[in-house]
Amino acid sequence: MKKVLLICLLSVAFILQIEAQENSEFKNETIEFLKLTGAGAAFENAIAQIGTMVTEGNKEAYTEEAKGTLVGLYEKMAELYMGEFTREEIKQLTAFYESDLGKKLASKQLGLTQKAITFGQTWGMEVQGIAQKYQ
Repeated sequence: MKKVLLICLLSVAFILQIEAQENSEFKNETIEFLKLTGAGAAFENAIAQIGTMVTEGNKEAYTEEAKGTLVGLYEKMAELYMGEFTREEIKQLTAFYESDLGKKLASKQLGLTQKAITFGQTWGMEVQGIAQKYQ
């Protein structure tokens, strides 16, 4: 009886180990996908912009520490994407972002998003003006 229980426990431990390894690989693949989308460039840009308020003598230390926070951010974002996309879908998205068109989209994404935010803010003020007419 003890041998059967031991074999069952070892089997469960082995299965959990395999699942953890697959999940880790999936997370790494998802992080690489996120970097391909231009997210990395956006984060680097944000670090640089925020760093303009840092004194020149502290800029290098600031940049190193700020970039160190990216590991945790990428992991959280990967978990978010892993909840919405399967491993196979992430592989397909990665293949797209490795294509010429995907690379073009990634290189333009930040600028497009910034412009879209401006359009959205302007539109929001327009709609707010309409709402005020009907108060």
